[in-house]
Order: sequence, then C-alpha cells, then structure tokens
Amino acid sequence: MAATIIDGFEIARATRERIAKEVKELNKKGIQPCLAVILVGENPASVSYVTGKQKALAEVGMVDRSLHLSESTTEEELLGIIDGLNKDPDVHGILVQLPLPRHINEERVIMAISPEKDVDGFHPVSVGNLVIGKPSFLPCTPHGIIELLKVSGIETNGARAVVVGRSNIVGKPVALLLARRDCNATVTICHTGTKNLAEITRQADILIAAVGKPACISADMIKPGAAVIDVGVNRIPDSTKKSGFRLVGDVDFEAAKEIASFITPVPRGVGPMTIAMLMQNTLEAAQNRL
Repeated sequence: MAATIIDGFEIARATRERIAKEVKELNKKGIQPCLAVILVGENPASVSYVTGKQKALAEVGMVDRSLHLSESTTEEELLGIIDGLNKDPDVHGILVQLPLPRHINEERVIMAISPEKDVDGFHPVSVGNLVIGKPSFLPCTPHGIIELLKVSGIETNGARAVVVGRSNIVGKPVALLLARRDCNATVTICHTGTKNLAEITRQADILIAAVGKPACISADMIKPGAAVIDVGVNRIPDSTKKSGFRLVGDVDFEAAKEIASFITPVPRGVGPMTIAMLMQNTLEAAQNRL
C-alpha cells in the first residue's frame, strides 16, 4: 500500500490562517507584528526565498520591513542597519537571508541580532536555550518538521528516529527537538562519517533526510511502514521545464512511497512549513511585548 503523502502546502496554509487570526487579536491591543528581512545581493535562490516570505507576511497581516541591499554593502554597514532594527521597538523580528556575500562574516552578523528578535533561531542564545529545553525561537525548518509529524498524527513517543545530516540549520536542531520530552523519540544522527548507513536507516520509525544530495536515500534504506521526511531541495536539469530544471529531494520519492507509511514530497513538503514557522516566531516575538 502506497504511503500517505504529507501535504506541507496545505498544513502551512492552515497554519497561516490561524496566525492571521492571532495577528488581528494583537492589532486590537495596538500591536502590529513586524518582520525585517534583510537581503544582500542578487542571489536568485535568496531573492525567491525572500519573495515567498514577503507574500506570507502580507497574507497573515504582518508589517513587512524588508530591506534589499546591494552586493557591495560592507559588513559594517550591515551591522549598523541591524543595530538600528534592534533598537526599533516597532520591529519584532529580524532575519538576514543567507548566504551573504563572501566579504561579510555570517557569524558576526548572526551574533549582532538581538536574541529577542532572532526569529530564525540561529543566535547562540537561541541555540543554547534549545539545547537545555528553555523557551526560545526554534529554527524554522526543524520546527516545521515537528509540526508536520504532529498534524499528520505520526507517533513520536518511543519511536526510533534517524536524522541523516548534521547541519546547524536542520540536522542538529531537529534531532534535539525529537529528543525533547514532548516528542520523546530515541534519536540517531548519521553523517558522511557513518559506516553502514543503510543498516541504521532501516531501523528508523521516523527517517529525516537532510543531506542536500538528490535521491541519496533509496527504497532499500527505508524500514517498511516508516515515516519519511525529505528536507532536501535539489535542482536537477530537465529540458521539459521552462526553467530548465526541476526540484527533487534527498529521497527517491517514487520508490520510497511504496515502502513508507508517510512521506513528504518535494516540493510541497517541508519547504512551505519553514515560512509558516517564521510567521509563528514573528507572532510570538510580538506577543512577548505584552
């Protein structure tokens, strides 16, 4: 029996609808949730991501304070802009779109954002709170993955979860979230140094692929009946598409859906939830002002 396809697009839409209602309630109290998204340069993927965030802000009724800076913007100029936004009481969230041009130190930029406005969840204070289980802004993609599992009714309590990938953006934080008491999963992190990878992934009740390599998770690496969450977004050439490429995940979707019980597609899987969780974090940042 083929897997149930987890429609992240629809789950994200419902999430945005709920957030929009909460934004209206805040408006009645004189608060207009506001997010400043800073884009430096003309990276096509980054421009696309920022456009998606701006559409979401408009949809949920939040104030959009996005800034598009030139490629030649210096690190000091960017840090000065962030300092101004940190001090602006009308701005509740700040997000700097990564990657940045090579002449700008990403670590310094992330450190410059006030933890109270770090809606991306990348500041060391946010990461530290995540590790010890204190309230904080959760990284958007890992948070979105947990929401997909919950909404889809996938049991995490006592489940064996395997995360393939150890990035600071997805792999490590989603492993920490799965190990928290509210999820209560037993978690294994795999990476490029893992031996006998397939033996480990076949033990997973929940398999999360966050590698960035097309179809690197094949059907024979999946336990029958497992829930498979595909975080990968990879462009591969496709002459039949107007763009000249198509998007695929880290999982061999067509083969895997015949083995798994649940699976996320690419696109319309994890991606839409990332932006929905950014809206959630911005909402919470505004609510914290109360």
